[in-house]
Amino acid sequence: MTYYFSLNVSATEFLPYYQGTIQNVVVTTTLGTKVQFPAMHLRKHLNASGIQGDFCLKTQNNKFLSLVKLK
Repeated sequence: MTYYFSLNVSATEFLPYYQGTIQNVVVTTTLGTKVQFPAMHLRKHLNASGIQGDFCLKTQNNKFLSLVKLK
């Protein structure tokens, strides 16, 4: 499955996810579906202001495949 979603999370808001205090993130896709995946996959998209942008999440049999930042 392929899911598209947008994020606008400050660095402070993402801190518990980055530290591992919170393991998973739940996002609402552009089609309104809620999807959960491990927060560690967002770490490479973190910058000083947090995580902002549009993303494409790919899964197969409910297993994480990839997460790509679109813009």
